[in-house]
Amino acid sequence: MQFTAHHSSSSGNLYQVESDAGMLLIDPGVPISKIKAALAFRLSAVDAALCSHQHGDHSKGIPAIAKAGIDCFMLPETAEAIKFDGHRLKTVTPLEQFSVAGFNVLPFPAQHDVPNIGFLITDGKDKLMFLVDSFYCKYTFKGLTHIALAINYSEETLANDLHPVRRKRLYKSHMSLKNAITMLQSNDLSRVREIHLLHMSRDNSNPDYFKSEVQRATGKPVYTGGEPWNR
Repeated sequence: MQFTAHHSSSSGNLYQVESDAGMLLIDPGVPISKIKAALAFRLSAVDAALCSHQHGDHSKGIPAIAKAGIDCFMLPETAEAIKFDGHRLKTVTPLEQFSVAGFNVLPFPAQHDVPNIGFLITDGKDKLMFLVDSFYCKYTFKGLTHIALAINYSEETLANDLHPVRRKRLYKSHMSLKNAITMLQSNDLSRVREIHLLHMSRDNSNPDYFKSEVQRATGKPVYTGGEPWNR
């Protein structure tokens, strides 16, 4: 399995999972022109798109993806919020597994300020846990080989001038470095080959610091946005 982060910020997200089982896009939150360019214009090779929640930086590209003939999987609440319907809409229920192409996908509840889900994706050989925009995760997983996790801030890197209202929302909608490390150490990491840190705040994070802390805590290779992805 190969995990690639093409775009990973509040300006727009786009993630790709590819293996012999097929190709999935996760959170296509950029215009279709950027999606096509990221995929080297192999849009027809995409088997499905998964969308974690309604915010535009995670869902903006969904209508265009659907028009290209690609099924889009999301919560009913997400579809309603982005006003998306039609036969390409495939609604999912948290903790109910579904199959698409050669993948099995388990959506699990995430903690954000809107309905949100993470995804546990397996192709029968490798297993990816994907979680963004969630301040906490109560679930643990066995047999993971890939982890893709959004870490937004740490107490050490919060902007000094962060408005109290924004600070309060941040604590209840995005994951801190401390919570992320606790979550990672609670999981079975014995087979993990890659940890990808996603969607870091421009003002409240430090990619190099986050990478070194997660690497030290887990003993695993860690990659941040903008780096070449280790295949």
